[in-house]
Amino acid sequence: MGQTFIKENQEWWKTGTVYQIYPRSFMDSNGDGIGDIKGIISKLDYLQKLGVGVIWLSPVYDSPNDDNGYDIRDYEAIMEEFGTMDEFDSMLEEIHKRGMKLIMDLVVNHTSDEHKWFVESKKGKDNPYRDYYIWRPGKDGKEPNNWGSVFSGSAWEYDAATDEYFLHLFSRKQPDLNWENPKVREEVYSMMRFWLDKGIDGFRMDVINLISKVPELPDAEVGEGQRYGDGGKYYVNGPRIHEFLQEMNKEVLSKYNIMTVGEMPGASPQDAISYTNQNRHEVNMIFTFEHMDLDSAPGGKWNVKPLQLLDLKDNLTKWQTELHSKGWNSLYWNNHDQPRIVSRFGNDKEFRVESAKMLATCLHMMQGTPYIYQGEEIGMTNVQFSQLSDYRDIETLNMYKERIAAGYTHEQIMNSIYIKGRDNARTPMQWDDSMHGGFTTGEPWIQINPRYKEVNVEKALQDEDSIFYYYQKLIQLRKELPIITEGEYRLLHREHEAIYTYERNWNDEKLIVLCNFSSDVQTLNDQALSDQIKQAEIVIRNYETQENEGITLRPYEAVVYYKK
Repeated sequence: MGQTFIKENQEWWKTGTVYQIYPRSFMDSNGDGIGDIKGIISKLDYLQKLGVGVIWLSPVYDSPNDDNGYDIRDYEAIMEEFGTMDEFDSMLEEIHKRGMKLIMDLVVNHTSDEHKWFVESKKGKDNPYRDYYIWRPGKDGKEPNNWGSVFSGSAWEYDAATDEYFLHLFSRKQPDLNWENPKVREEVYSMMRFWLDKGIDGFRMDVINLISKVPELPDAEVGEGQRYGDGGKYYVNGPRIHEFLQEMNKEVLSKYNIMTVGEMPGASPQDAISYTNQNRHEVNMIFTFEHMDLDSAPGGKWNVKPLQLLDLKDNLTKWQTELHSKGWNSLYWNNHDQPRIVSRFGNDKEFRVESAKMLATCLHMMQGTPYIYQGEEIGMTNVQFSQLSDYRDIETLNMYKERIAAGYTHEQIMNSIYIKGRDNARTPMQWDDSMHGGFTTGEPWIQINPRYKEVNVEKALQDEDSIFYYYQKLIQLRKELPIITEGEYRLLHREHEAIYTYERNWNDEKLIVLCNFSSDVQTLNDQALSDQIKQAEIVIRNYETQENEGITLRPYEAVVYYKK
């Protein structure tokens, strides 16, 4: 230990840790209430101190901002609120100067309806850009098929001027691109080269496994009480997806030393192996969503149920074992679309610090590339705004309208929003205990979480036992211990309902990871494990002192043993 581990020719993204910045909420430099590029530059030393190797920047492209920047109007321009292209270039230089890398969002399933391609496409059926998007005539005076949009309502929007409908799997201001058209693909590849030639270090690919649709676009099954069908089986991991990704790799990705991660809802471990196996030349890793759905009851994410630890163990174990030596995992609890993990699978009240550290330990000791979402490293929590008007997310607001119409009460819906709403992740970064948490001198675009007085960066940096320094140590351990990157994973004590125990094995080394997912003291009766632990050294733990009697874990305790 203590010796930084670098294996020859090892892909740099395997030992690095990624930090996601949601620019609108990270740091505002000019007092307009919106985070910006200059704000990010001002905090790069903080990220360097944390030890992350890669920054993933959520979209900063020119956008009308219908879906917080995931509706792009111009792929090669910066949104005015965020700054200028010169400032972007300066940020990239400053990131590289500090030994970090930058990956950007690639959003190419859809554009904004204000993108010049779509503006042209709407002009007429014979316009050269018409076929850049998916247009269809109606059927029997209705939409071309019965698919529902991910953001509620129909996935089709009628255009009276040409008497046809265009497909939008997300907002109606996000028309889907037609990837069957080779011109579309060449436009996308050209745009990717524009950014890679600037020197960025890769892409996080937004819903990339939705770009290939079954050409006939058949009707989908409609669930009970639902108006629209879930067309997923006709566009998730669609018929030409591997062909498209291999072409993208051949034309663009293979020519640069970069990392790629595909956001792929509905992908199984077998799919992930196909996407990430190096011999297939597609992407380096994917984001899975399965572990993020374990606290959803039937009917989708807004129907909340408590997490069962056995479900989480089974799911993470499946991904760890099935991808080992065949593919590569991405490891995450949080991102801009997910509520705060300490409020979700931890305890954000009595044991906020302990449970935040425990959840970090459980994830960071696994095989894969870990992702930290801004504020996770200080234990930021979910928020409960009293007024619906304080919420900004299109998905949340559409769901509210739909559920009120379906007979749910205001209180029922707000409870779901408090637990699962995407705005939980989008409240401003809490830098200190001054007005608006030091995020802005103006009025923030979305309210700050009222807990900023107790939970902020300044406080975390002053406390050597803070969550921040714990994350810093986890990031460093990954660089020092090859077993974390290379080792096999084995689940222990599957049936225990409160303790998650697993080991990692590599050559003659072993890591034993013990995590208590409950607010109670828990005991493991395992003499053999107890004997092994006595001969091992502790590499990290979230309580200062050690319990000596057997294997007893205090509330949300985590401890990792290393044995050679």
